Amino acid sequence: MVTEAYKKSSFSTPQWWKEAVVYQIYPSSFQSHPGATTGWGSIKGITSRLDYLKSLGVNVVWSSPIFKSPQADMGYDIADYKEIDPCYGSLEDVDVLIAELKKRDMKLMMDLVVNHTSNEHAWFLESKKSKNSPKRDWYIWQKPKSMGVDGQPEPPNNWAQILGDANSAWTYDEGSGEYYLSLFTPEQPDLNWENPEVRAAVWDVMHFWLKRGAAGFRMDVINLISKVPGYPDAEVVLGEGHKYQPAFKYFVNGPKLHDYLQEMHQEVLSKYDTITVGEMPGVSDEKEILRTVGAKSGELRMIFIFDVVDIDKPHVRMALKPWDVKEMKSIISKWQRVMIDLDGWNSVFIENHDNPRSVSRYADDSDEYRHLGAKLIALMQTTLGGTLFVYQGEEIGMRNIPKNWGIEEFKDIETVNYWKKVEELYANDPELLHHGRTVVDMKARDHARTPMHWDASDNAGFCDADVKPWMRVMDDYKTINAEAQMKDDSENLSVWQFWQRGLKDRKEHADVFVYGDFEELTHEHPQVFAYTRTSAKGEKWLVVLNYSGRQVEWSLPEGLKVDFWAAGNYTKGRVEKPKSAIVPLKPWEGVLGKCGA
Repeated sequence: MVTEAYKKSSFSTPQWWKEAVVYQIYPSSFQSHPGATTGWGSIKGITSRLDYLKSLGVNVVWSSPIFKSPQADMGYDIADYKEIDPCYGSLEDVDVLIAELKKRDMKLMMDLVVNHTSNEHAWFLESKKSKNSPKRDWYIWQKPKSMGVDGQPEPPNNWAQILGDANSAWTYDEGSGEYYLSLFTPEQPDLNWENPEVRAAVWDVMHFWLKRGAAGFRMDVINLISKVPGYPDAEVVLGEGHKYQPAFKYFVNGPKLHDYLQEMHQEVLSKYDTITVGEMPGVSDEKEILRTVGAKSGELRMIFIFDVVDIDKPHVRMALKPWDVKEMKSIISKWQRVMIDLDGWNSVFIENHDNPRSVSRYADDSDEYRHLGAKLIALMQTTLGGTLFVYQGEEIGMRNIPKNWGIEEFKDIETVNYWKKVEELYANDPELLHHGRTVVDMKARDHARTPMHWDASDNAGFCDADVKPWMRVMDDYKTINAEAQMKDDSENLSVWQFWQRGLKDRKEHADVFVYGDFEELTHEHPQVFAYTRTSAKGEKWLVVLNYSGRQVEWSLPEGLKVDFWAAGNYTKGRVEKPKSAIVPLKPWEGVLGKCGA
């Protein structure tokens, strides 16, 4: 039976964007093309892999930014929203990509980065010219709080930079004697969304791409576009040695966020049949989230809720805190039910370009268990309600950078800034230096940015053999690669084949796995995450996941009957389990069962 809340919700109302399987591409690391000499991925490379994505079960491709950029933050610092960076190709290449996607009944989702621009964008260069510039108010400029005892200016407040909390979120401009807000890096000045001219310019960019054939947008840190007026100091939560403090309270889901998103919908999104997803870090309040993704909100289709990928995050991302399986399943179950009960819509994801590999983080990436852990996570994601997002390499179970790589192999600005701070603070403390490296090994964004493993040839088939990739290829590519996993004819399914099976199942049983009701079972079990999905017509499936490296037993709740176990990560076909109420589970085992009446 389904719940009364489910019956009253529009959760099960079909929409193409609800059933979409979105595949995120990190373009620098996905696929280069023959003859390219840069060691970077390209748009032509993406186009060359569309048949691969189609065969996997993908129907929407989301690419991280490919716009013109100085690449201070891997393209998230945009210098021109209507031009393509030469390292990736040209506008004509994008037109070809869109056309080739259309031939395959697939769509393109762009990455919209409009909280900030590059400091080389024409808008900012004009803004910086003088205090009287017609675009001065397009960015957030403030006078120094004071002049320090050494005669140097002090930032307007104590806000810490997001990608390097040892630094101020404000950057000083000697030419005008003022600071501009740059929450991420000095190369990424924040736009002033209070200015209607800024908003109109953003709407123009969105129209440009939608008219060109894009199907929608992933919106980068879109909930940071409204700041609290007056820019008050943040509370001190970081201890000794930290001059600047996290200030999310003053720029996450700010006072005018919903005004801006509703205006965006009215001026742009309502005029097209789009898929939209907002990156909204730092917010977990269900009422606030439903203001954006509620069926009648008039804002966005869905957002990324970061509670699971932030499960080990204390005040800042580059830090660690303990967590357990019960906490993880509480988070997932909460948001499954919230969207059903309050008529919203979920995004389902566990990897992206800003987070480590899921098999290394939530399971076991050892040679013995990596393939099982990756398939366990795949089984969970392909059976949860919401729009499913798969990150490149996740479908073959790529894992984190090995701990024996030197720190110089890490390229990301966040890790570079973090390690610089660690060395400055703890140069004479081997124990704290070791802890800092542990944080890098667990949390660095570069773990998800190593080149894609296509085959066992040189450079993993990512780029020509005589070209050096922009980032080092993982050492395990000869055994973990797409070609080998697609051809695997062993007794068990490869990670890729398991994902393909799961996505096919999800499509064929969309009324259950996309749109069905959700009920968590036996929450108190410390290792097992179990739940049922039930369609509006009463078809019920059971998912049982052992998130531990040891054999455990799980008991079927009274009244729940399994007709057969249809799939599992240890076998190719149906799963044999004892016909009793006690279900034995091997380490990292996941099973999918069809329930009887």
